[in-house]
Amino acid sequence: MVKTEQLMYNHFMEKPFSEACERNKEPIFEILREVIKPTDERLLEVGAGTGQHAEYFSPKFPRLDWYPTDKNIIHLKDIEKGKIQKAQRFDAAKDDFPKLRFDLVFTANTFHIMSWKECKSFIKLLGHRLREGSRVVIYGPFKYNGEFTSESNAQFDLSLKERDPQSGIRAFEDVNANMVKQGFELVDDHEMPSNNRCLVYTRLRFEAKH
Repeated sequence: MVKTEQLMYNHFMEKPFSEACERNKEPIFEILREVIKPTDERLLEVGAGTGQHAEYFSPKFPRLDWYPTDKNIIHLKDIEKGKIQKAQRFDAAKDDFPKLRFDLVFTANTFHIMSWKECKSFIKLLGHRLREGSRVVIYGPFKYNGEFTSESNAQFDLSLKERDPQSGIRAFEDVNANMVKQGFELVDDHEMPSNNRCLVYTRLRFEAKH
């Protein structure tokens, strides 16, 4: 049974620490190195949490400005260095992106924490703010055809709902339909360790229907 990941205090580093980030950083890096182009200038990370992903990935893409955001800004206050820009608070249901043009948006393990309403608001914002050719990378567990991909994910979903009835593992079909509605095309759906997936989208030339 997979338990809900808890932030643990790392007494050696004196900062919050997520074992999930530590486990998944290498597999995610292998995806990002395929998605990020040499000409890309800015990446927005949504739900940066402890900042471990920003710290690990940013030096590997030295031309890229990495913008970490999170609802709990205190997690991010210690990671502003190098190409990692000043951390900003971001609530997917309420806030707008920084007023910059982003080539990529990356988010890990957020969709099952947010309510489905928040997920839809976030996807709609992606459609409003990202231009043709921009990419979105979404990492985390998903259901397919109404089924969990493993018994551990089914148990994880129950534990999420016990903590917050509005959270839970999202259906890939729902996420994809909303992304397509906002002008995105699914480029890849990667199988990842620990029963996770990594969805990669690109923004098409698109005019929203009124």
